[in-house]
Amino acid sequence: MSHLNRSKNLFLLFVFTGVMAFSALTHAQTPTTLRVTTIPEEAATEQIRKFTPLATYLEKQLGMQVQFTPVTDYPAAVESLVNKKVDLVWFGGFTYVQAKLRSGGKVVPLAQREEDTKFQSVFIAKTDSGIKTLNDMKGKQVSFGSQSSTSGHAMPRGVLVQAGINPEKDFKRIAYSGAHDATIASVVSGKVDAAALDITVWKKFVTENKVDTKDVNVFFTTPTFFNYNWSVHSDMPVALQEKIKAALLALNPANPEHAEILRLNRATRYIETKPENYKELEAAARNLGLL
Repeated sequence: MSHLNRSKNLFLLFVFTGVMAFSALTHAQTPTTLRVTTIPEEAATEQIRKFTPLATYLEKQLGMQVQFTPVTDYPAAVESLVNKKVDLVWFGGFTYVQAKLRSGGKVVPLAQREEDTKFQSVFIAKTDSGIKTLNDMKGKQVSFGSQSSTSGHAMPRGVLVQAGINPEKDFKRIAYSGAHDATIASVVSGKVDAAALDITVWKKFVTENKVDTKDVNVFFTTPTFFNYNWSVHSDMPVALQEKIKAALLALNPANPEHAEILRLNRATRYIETKPENYKELEAAARNLGLL
């Protein structure tokens, strides 16, 4: 074999080995199972009921297994994605900001519900409590949701501070229920006098007759803000990120199967989102000393 042929063969072997190594690396980076979780804004059984049809839909669209696993609290959802124990997470705006900061900017928001561009929180109380305004809450027992909740804590707290109310000084007691459904229950049962929560969870409870508005109702609704999104870690292959985003955006309310998934997710449809949408929320959380 001539020196020229040997050199050619060595070059081809080098190229082939490089291509195979790159292929193996790419394959290793692409998960065979998409691991999904969400912040536990409601009980685990409700989270599973809400998101299992979406997981089944994603399996079909992505051609891979999708495993949905509830977590115990909001910080666990953040740490799961930061440490790449899961691949896709449904975050609130505040938990997305926490994950972005904890990961050094490596968390990528893919899609949000149309509702999340103009989200709101509500304050509720018993209708015979005498609480009709934010100032009426002074001296009362008040509950937020999770301390890491956007609509159940960060934004309502911001509204209170803007109104000149210092929760730690002005309220008789502050409770943290951990989830929006538990927040409603704490007012209904009389454990607290008033509470703040996600407007869509409140509307769901009213629509499903799980709360009687003659007994407990909204007395204040906050201004709008950006909220929830589906996020991934930036180490996920870009092609898979794009497939997930495309699948979420393809959910069509005119399709009965899709309409049920959207209904369970309390969404009219999913739209693209971007990190810039959450800068105002991040600034507000810093001003409140939450970050």
